[in-house]
Amino acid sequence: MRITSNFDSGNIEIIQADSPDNIQLAIRKDNQSDFYQWFHFRLNTPHAEHHKIKLMNAGGSAYADGWKDYQAVASYDRQNWFRVDTEYDGEVLTINHFPEAESCYFAYFAPYSYERHMDLLHQSQADYNCQLVELGETLDGRDMSMLIVGEPAEGKKNIWITARQHPGESMAEWLIEGLIERLLDEDDGVSRLLLDKAVFYIVPNMNPDGSVRGHLRTNAVGTNLNREWQTPSMEKSPEVFLVRGKMQEIGVDMFLDIHGDENLPYNFVAGTEGVPSYNKRVEQLENTFKQTLVTVTPEFQTEHGYDLDAPGQANMTVAAAWVGDHFNCLSYTVEMPFKDNANLPDEAYGWSDIRSMKLGQDMLTAVLAVVDDLR
Repeated sequence: MRITSNFDSGNIEIIQADSPDNIQLAIRKDNQSDFYQWFHFRLNTPHAEHHKIKLMNAGGSAYADGWKDYQAVASYDRQNWFRVDTEYDGEVLTINHFPEAESCYFAYFAPYSYERHMDLLHQSQADYNCQLVELGETLDGRDMSMLIVGEPAEGKKNIWITARQHPGESMAEWLIEGLIERLLDEDDGVSRLLLDKAVFYIVPNMNPDGSVRGHLRTNAVGTNLNREWQTPSMEKSPEVFLVRGKMQEIGVDMFLDIHGDENLPYNFVAGTEGVPSYNKRVEQLENTFKQTLVTVTPEFQTEHGYDLDAPGQANMTVAAAWVGDHFNCLSYTVEMPFKDNANLPDEAYGWSDIRSMKLGQDMLTAVLAVVDDLR
């Protein structure tokens, strides 16, 4: 029996693994940080029997409450990720599984690999309506890449979408893939009309270093990028520094920042009601966007989400808050679950990569509902 995480986005440490019913593991912390929760490892075993895999330090993870009612995902082919029996006793997370093949992968959520990220960028740029732009480099020397979809022209709105500031929230890039797929579909009326009215500036992965390293929340040097938007630097947060600079150069009429939430089993958005510049115009845009998305898909809801910020009390280091205030625009943080959508549960797959992609496609209809009123 062998356990390894020596691959893209891998994360696990072996404490003891001497039999199928005594596998004790630990999740590794993000580099130079105390954050941890993302795991991704491979079990190779000749034993055709039940395996009990214990993550011994789950109780000390960044969002320990998130383990309640959580089910890990597994895959034999790294394409199809299904949920497996998982228990949490307040300290230890136990995965119970009878492998049907000698090699089986386990993860916190369906991984979105760096290779798939590169494929997304370069397959997208092959479309005549899409341009790939390199903004600079990360601390590990990886490209900070942006896709521009649509032809810039006077009067068109500038719509920005970023994903995966927190690298362990892989559902964010799955959403982006679905959104881009629809946006580049010449036979889709919503997309054609949107591209007549707007240009999309999309950063599919804001944190490629953290993604490859198997981090939950931070970049190569332990920086939480979604707390850097007021004062980013090339030394600590070049990812934000580069993207923010390009936003200031081009302008922003709408911003969506895509994330995943460990605790809440719902899809929801968080707005900018707490920023100084918030006004009735932005509030109306928020309501139209939400009401449209609720109508378009039962995967989205507005009843459950984060508590609203009091006026003037927003955390201005957060992307959606800083962008929304600086550009006085509609600006949302979009959250998806690591668990399942409690309003539309799927016992076999839970909230998944495929459902994330479909939500991204549906989201374009909500963007269309507000695009004419963004300025």
